[in-house]
Amino acid sequence: MLNRIQPTQQEGNDAEALPLLKIFEALPGLLLVLSPTLVIRAATNAYLQETLTERENIVGRYVFDVFPDNPHVPESLSTSSLMASFQQVLTTGKPHSMDVFQYDIPDPANPGGFMERYWNTTNTPVLNEQGEVLYMIHETANVSEEVKAKNLLEQSRKREQEALAQAEQQRLRLERLFEQAPAAFAMLEGPELVYKVINNAYQQLFPGRQMLNLPLFEALPELRDQPVFDIVQNVVTTGETYEGKEVLIPVARYEGQPTDDIYWNFIYQALYNAQGQISGMLVFALDVTEFVEARRQVEKSAESLQGLNTELEERVKSRTRELQLAQAEAWSQKQQLEDLFMQAPAAICILDGPELVFQLVNPVYKQIFPGRDIQGKPLLKALPELEGTAIPAILNSVYQTGETYVASDLPLMLARYEGAPLEEIFWTFTYLARRNGEGIVDGVLVYAHDVTNQVEARRSIEATAQQLQLITDSLPVLISYMDRKKKYRFANKIYNAWFDLKGESIVNKHISEVIGDEAYEKIKGYIRHALAGEKVDYEAAMPYREGLKHVRISYVPDFRNGKVVGFYSLVMDMSEQVAAREALQRSEQEAKDIAKELVAANKQLTHINADLDTFIYTASHDLKAPISNIEMLMEELLLELPLQSLEQGELSTIIGMMRGAIARFKKTIDSLTQISKLQKDEHGMEASVSLKEVVQEVRQDMEQIILKSGAQVHVSIESCNTVTFSEKNLRSVVYNLLSNAVKYRHPERELTIDVSCQEEGEYVVLQVRDNGLGLSAEQQGKLFTMFRRFHDHVEGSGVGLFMVKRIMDNAGGKIKVRSKEGEGTLFSIYFIKNSQAAERPLL
Repeated sequence: MLNRIQPTQQEGNDAEALPLLKIFEALPGLLLVLSPTLVIRAATNAYLQETLTERENIVGRYVFDVFPDNPHVPESLSTSSLMASFQQVLTTGKPHSMDVFQYDIPDPANPGGFMERYWNTTNTPVLNEQGEVLYMIHETANVSEEVKAKNLLEQSRKREQEALAQAEQQRLRLERLFEQAPAAFAMLEGPELVYKVINNAYQQLFPGRQMLNLPLFEALPELRDQPVFDIVQNVVTTGETYEGKEVLIPVARYEGQPTDDIYWNFIYQALYNAQGQISGMLVFALDVTEFVEARRQVEKSAESLQGLNTELEERVKSRTRELQLAQAEAWSQKQQLEDLFMQAPAAICILDGPELVFQLVNPVYKQIFPGRDIQGKPLLKALPELEGTAIPAILNSVYQTGETYVASDLPLMLARYEGAPLEEIFWTFTYLARRNGEGIVDGVLVYAHDVTNQVEARRSIEATAQQLQLITDSLPVLISYMDRKKKYRFANKIYNAWFDLKGESIVNKHISEVIGDEAYEKIKGYIRHALAGEKVDYEAAMPYREGLKHVRISYVPDFRNGKVVGFYSLVMDMSEQVAAREALQRSEQEAKDIAKELVAANKQLTHINADLDTFIYTASHDLKAPISNIEMLMEELLLELPLQSLEQGELSTIIGMMRGAIARFKKTIDSLTQISKLQKDEHGMEASVSLKEVVQEVRQDMEQIILKSGAQVHVSIESCNTVTFSEKNLRSVVYNLLSNAVKYRHPERELTIDVSCQEEGEYVVLQVRDNGLGLSAEQQGKLFTMFRRFHDHVEGSGVGLFMVKRIMDNAGGKIKVRSKEGEGTLFSIYFIKNSQAAERPLL
């Protein structure tokens, strides 16, 4: 804490002490006049402008009150340094110059804030005749910009040095990776495609040839007259990447030597400059001659193998002796090598150190995990779901032993986005140890391919092929595929039944070998049209193992890349249809005669139907008395039997069965009576009936049944107030539908019944929906048949829905059902909307 110096009486009137005040204020320098007690007595306009102060706010105030220390700068010594200079001037009476120092000034636009400033300051005393200090002239200059510029320059130099050091380190590391890569890489630049970068693997392919800094076709002139010349021109002209598999390219491995037949796997990929223009070409190459030759040669003698091994060893030694390391500037090498990995079409990353930190991740690798930040993170922090899998152990093994690890179609559960659910991703990858200049493993190089789509596509194709085979084998149609040579490439099993093949396959057989020369002569013209790209349909009589058949044949061309490569053949046996058509033609006259007889028969059926209605009514009436007598006689018989006999198990069972049979017989008679009444009732005239009231009354009548079943009944029929119908019949329709829904409820869920109403054209439609047992499509077709029941676990006669259907038919309406087994049923009842129906009696 600085001690404040108290002012004296001598510091009185400013005008008297400074008669030339106005002249002083106009001076161009940054000047203050301070009293010995450090009170500001005057300030130049330039000083006020530079320090963002106003004269009336600083003159007459203690200088350190106006300019305090910046509390936001730790251990600030601004005021103490300036105070020491003032004390030295007051003590010695001599000027004192200060080194450049930081003294922040208050920010008037930000109360409590400060603005960073640096100053070059001189404090000069004004003495009286006795040598005493009357005033001090505080002269300063703002050198903040120069200081900041100097600091920025220094920081920039440090960053540049650090960046250069890191660039050199990265260059060396990438250079080692480039040299250690298992594939042969080369970078060609300029319109002449000059070799600028060649790794060891590439140079080993041509151990006796100088290639670096030579154009491609000057280093390898034998390529000019080969197809590879056009391939290269297309890549550098269009930018399209070219990938070759086991391509034969004769080249000489040694300068001046004859060319060797060498088979290559290679990728040519265009390189682009900063302006997006093609500036060269990137080459990935692999000599697969040995693999091709090994595949073609089934056996080799031990002597030949030994000789080949010796030759290969000598070749490797020769190449090793003749290797030349590429030379270039550090920054250019680093950039080129980075571009090599970043532009590579494969997913590549570098895991650094024993913690396997993601040091480099190229764009293809990032696309596999587009929603995850993995750069700079250890493996298990970037992809924690890998913990517990075999991957960390495999990577650690590669890091510890230096042995390369290759995997194919390996499934892993990973998340492509942060926080997303895990999904199964299939990988084909290579883990390669990265070594430093001393040959010590210091990381792992990963070449990976996400082959999930390929694996899934292969599985899908295999499944589809299997399903297609199963489907085609089950069809009663000959299905096959033939190529342009008219040879079968696919055929379903029915071919074995139609032709005398004795179990042998027809695949790869010419069509004439299967169907015979005579049949082939008849159809070869149609085949010619199909191979010309036309869809062909024709009918013919053809000889088969089972005899002559009338067939319909369709040929569908198979277009690939605009060319017909084959055609599909479908052969259907039309013998029955042809026979039926001929029979139909023969029976046309018979049909006309039958039509005449049908007219007469229809009249007779009308009389028979009337007789049947009378019979049903009579039978239901006349059978009641006999069945009642049987029931009474059985009860009398039971009274006559000894009690011990009644307690016997077998007799008790027989009695129960007889009572059940009598009860069912009576119920059937009652149902017949109801049907007879329905058909004879001509007294119930239609009237305007409140649909809501009828539904509510039926619901009240069934209240105990509904409560016992636990059903939830929801009624929403406000949009349909009345319908024109017989009230008695309407109650019967509603009761049958609701009682059926309760009877056939599903035992595993709570029953819900929804009753609704809507208008559709000329109809008012009442709908009853439930979530009960439901019906199959076959059951729905037989639903409205008399005495038809589909569930035996509840009582019923099977006439309820028959009666509903008969009521709606008699009234000119209709009933529809839509149901799904195990889910529920929807009944829709269609009432005629117009009032003319009221004039018609209900039957």
